[in-house]
Amino acid sequence: MFLATAAETTTNPSLGVLIFTLGGLAGAVFYLPFKKVQKWAWESYWMIYAVAGLVLVPWILALTTSPNVFKVLSQAPGGQIVKCFMCGAMWGVGGLTWGLMIRYLGVGLGLAIGCGLCSATGTLIPPILNGNLQSLCGTPAANMSLIGVAVSVIGIVFVGLAGMSKENELPEAEKKKAVAEYDFKKGILVAFFSGIASAGMSFGLQGGPDIEALAKSIEPVTPLAWAGMPVLVVVLLGGFVVNAGWCLFLNSKNKSLGDYTRKDAPMANNLFFAGLAGAIWCSQFICFKTGEPQMGSLSYIGWAVLMASAILFSTLLGILLGEWKGTSSRTRALLAIGLVLLIGSSVISAYSGYLKA
Repeated sequence: MFLATAAETTTNPSLGVLIFTLGGLAGAVFYLPFKKVQKWAWESYWMIYAVAGLVLVPWILALTTSPNVFKVLSQAPGGQIVKCFMCGAMWGVGGLTWGLMIRYLGVGLGLAIGCGLCSATGTLIPPILNGNLQSLCGTPAANMSLIGVAVSVIGIVFVGLAGMSKENELPEAEKKKAVAEYDFKKGILVAFFSGIASAGMSFGLQGGPDIEALAKSIEPVTPLAWAGMPVLVVVLLGGFVVNAGWCLFLNSKNKSLGDYTRKDAPMANNLFFAGLAGAIWCSQFICFKTGEPQMGSLSYIGWAVLMASAILFSTLLGILLGEWKGTSSRTRALLAIGLVLLIGSSVISAYSGYLKA
């Protein structure tokens, strides 16, 4: 009883929401460094991104912050290790098409739709699978957090409506000025698949409670804020296996294995920016796992806040990149309403944390 009370008093939901929001910012901007990569095929720079973001950065952080990570993983229940790994592999399949979604729809619209589906699926399903359906409603704090999720989904719908309105308004040449390979029909299909499959990341990151408990109990113990790192490295390893396997297959099929030693390509530049994209991408899930302990029993809303923040920042980025240039006042109004609702969903989530506290 004392331990539960002590853990509860260390929570800070407002700080948790802020950390999730910073993670959303990382998720929105990670793709930008790829624009600096030159003379490499997609599969080549995606491979470097995967090595940096799915292996190097998480393991360096885990070894720095979790001194018992190897002991934890050796003693953790095998079933949870496999579950986290397979959920990471599920995300890996969705993550491979994440880049295609952005190529076809642009940063703003692509991430809005993909993250929207990922948000709803990744927020509501884990509590149900874990047998904690009652945590979704019943108390003022839980009810308010559920309202926040609903507002987030409605905001995503408005952003999607703005995207469809844009599709009907602009001529093909105008749309491709900002997004060179713009294709709404292909993009929507990819976004639906990618958004749902990518929710595997949420399932995996929330699927190792016994692993996190071991991290906080085996000497030398991992601090509470970093207890999720052993889970994170397992989930991301599952994603890496899928991503690396597919990239190597495409390298072989497209005869692009030579990219890694190509003399006329800026090697140092490409390695740096592709690796930077991976490091930034990984940061969103580092924020997710470090923000969770601050939320207490409301930790399940973190995924919705993370995705809503990613949509908000990616939409603003899309505006700056000219992806909405030339659209009508109606389209811009739909977009504005969606953004206001997404901001409101984060405020509501923060208020639910206040009620819990």
